[in-house]
Amino acid sequence: MNSYYKSMFELNGKTAIVTGGLGILGKRICSGLAEFGANVAVIDLDEKAASSFADELTKSYGTVCIGLGGDIASLDEVIRMVETIFIRFGSIDILLNNAASKSSDLNSFFAPFEQYTLEQWRKIMSVNIDAMFLMAQAVGKYMIQQKTGGSIIQTASIHGMLGADHRIYEGSSFMGRPINSPAVYSASKAAVYGLTKYLATYWAGQGIRVNAVTPGGIESGHNDTFQKKYAARTPLGRMGRPDEVVGAYIFLASDASSYVTGQNIIIDGGLSAW
Repeated sequence: MNSYYKSMFELNGKTAIVTGGLGILGKRICSGLAEFGANVAVIDLDEKAASSFADELTKSYGTVCIGLGGDIASLDEVIRMVETIFIRFGSIDILLNNAASKSSDLNSFFAPFEQYTLEQWRKIMSVNIDAMFLMAQAVGKYMIQQKTGGSIIQTASIHGMLGADHRIYEGSSFMGRPINSPAVYSASKAAVYGLTKYLATYWAGQGIRVNAVTPGGIESGHNDTFQKKYAARTPLGRMGRPDEVVGAYIFLASDASSYVTGQNIIIDGGLSAW
């Protein structure tokens, strides 16, 4: 049986780095990459937890997975982790720039725009966009050195494309806490598109493809009020499930997307079509 098209999606022997690998989407993406044959380096703040999850991936899928802990907003930490991964595997083929911060200080993170502090703004930007720059820069150097190209995939957000519908947040909560949609989150995610398109054209001659994935609202602990209001704004009539974004990352990581660069795959249940 000819399996040419199926084989285009295979990631056997490739090494993938996933930042924010312990997050709601990060864990699913890591699992998807490992299932399709990739060796996965899971990066998150908690090295012990990242290593434990990497061990689970290795046992479940038979690929070689490792976990590293570090602050991806720190140049020194990024250089250390990327070098460690390159030495361990001998190549880096895929980078998923996926990590994003909602801050350890939720009161400051969800503060009204008029009272938002510059300190908090810069903390979020340091992870949501500065760290993407640092990771792309560090990994890109190795991809160029390898002369085999690579795929960089950056996680954006529907709130980087569209203004938030603030009516949805009236009476809404996440994990029992009232929430809103901060401007810093929208601004940082909008910046992802600019970085993606710049790098796609800048590194095209090196065979490095750079694309973005834009998830819409994903079920992850929102109360019924939020889910109902969000569903009413969405053509498919519901929030997304974490597993429903994984296919786009597999596609962009694999040779099935070998002629795709500088693009943005939107997974929002049709929200942006209205």
